[in-house]
Amino acid sequence: MTRGWTTWPTPSTQSPPPEDLVDELAQRLRGYLMQLVSSALTSEVERQDGRATRLITRAREVREEELPGDYLKSVVHLRRMGWAVNESHDLLTELEAVKGPDSLKEGGTP
Repeated sequence: MTRGWTTWPTPSTQSPPPEDLVDELAQRLRGYLMQLVSSALTSEVERQDGRATRLITRAREVREEELPGDYLKSVVHLRRMGWAVNESHDLLTELEAVKGPDSLKEGGTP
């Protein structure tokens, strides 16, 4: 749990994060993107599925973008990174390049 948050911010989160958490959240999302890209490259999923190549490229691009100085623009950027994390993780789970959450397995905890 991140300071003051009960859930991890995702693109569907209705309220924006507190301004003092924007930098920390950006760092975490960049870290997740780095891990996902590394898993994708290690497993060579781009050879299996063209969608993986597009998501790897997108994840790299959004990860390398500087966080805007303006709070609202920074929130938009966080949401873009969140979408990239979610989309990449979903596809890599589908392609069995990363392990999905146990709760998504048949008979898993809801």
